[in-house]
Amino acid sequence: MALNYDLYKVFYQVAENLNFSQAAKKLYISQSAVSQSIKNLENELNTKLFIRSTKKVKLTKAGKILFEHIEPAFNLIEGGEESIKEINALKRGEIHIGANDTISKDFLLPYLNKFHQLYPEIQIQITNRTSSTCIELLQQNKVDLIISNLPNPKITEEMKVQKIYSFNDIFIAGNEFEEIKEQQHSLKMLKNYPLLMLEPKTTTRKFLDNLLAEMGTEITAAIELGSVDLLIEMAKIGLGIAFVPEYCLNLETDDLFEIKIKEKLPARELAVVNNKNIPLSNAAEKFLQLLTD
Repeated sequence: MALNYDLYKVFYQVAENLNFSQAAKKLYISQSAVSQSIKNLENELNTKLFIRSTKKVKLTKAGKILFEHIEPAFNLIEGGEESIKEINALKRGEIHIGANDTISKDFLLPYLNKFHQLYPEIQIQITNRTSSTCIELLQQNKVDLIISNLPNPKITEEMKVQKIYSFNDIFIAGNEFEEIKEQQHSLKMLKNYPLLMLEPKTTTRKFLDNLLAEMGTEITAAIELGSVDLLIEMAKIGLGIAFVPEYCLNLETDDLFEIKIKEKLPARELAVVNNKNIPLSNAAEKFLQLLTD
C-alpha cells in the first residue's frame, strides 16, 4: 500500500482531538471530508480505527496502536516546520565564512559585530585560510561564502563574485630606514633592502610577483611569512621593508611609514564569492547584504 500522507494527517487530528468537527477546523476542510478520509484509511488498512457514537469518539485498539506510531512522526514534522520558520525569521541558524587572517581581523570584524548585534541567535563560524585555499573550501561546500583578495586565479565560472572594497598595497618600514622616508624610490631600488613578504602561495605575494615580472624587476624576499601581522611587527623592529594591504594598519599609530614608490601600483579589491548553483541561507543572504550595502 502506497503511503497517503493526507489520510494519515486527518487520522492524526481526529485521534489527537477525538472530535471530527475540531479536526475539520484545524485542517480547514469539511467534516464530511474528514469522515470520508477516515473511511478511506480504514478501508486501506482493512480495520476499524474509531468507535463513533452520537456523543463521543474513541480509538479502537488498532487505532491506538496506529496513533502510537503516527504521533512521534507528526511531532517531528511539526518540529521541523517550526525550525524552518525560525531559520527564515533569523531566530536560529548559522553562517560559515572563509577568509584569511588579515581580512578577518582588519576588515570583517566590524561587519561581524554588526551582524551579531542584529541577529544574536545566528551562529557565526569563521575558517581562516589563504584566499586560494578558501576557494577550495567553497568548492567542497565547507563554507557558505568567502571573502577573497582579487585577483584570485582559482575563482571559477561556477562562482559568483561581488566586489565590496577597493584598496592599495603599500611598502612600509620602521625608523631603522628613516633615511629613505622622504624620497621617492623605484621598485628596482628596493632590491637593495631586506624585503619582508608573504609566502608565495598567498594571493598578495602572487600579485606582487606578477607585478614585478611585468615591470622587468626581480626581487628576492629576505623573510617569507604566512601572516601580515608578523610582517608588520617585523617591520616595526627594523628587520626590513614589508609589502602589505593598506587597510590592515594605521600609519599614524604604528610607528611605521609608507615608502613612496615612483611606479603606480594598481589597486586591488576584496570580493564576496559564493557558489552560483547553491542557494544561500537567509542568514548568509543577510550577511552578504551587510557587506554590499
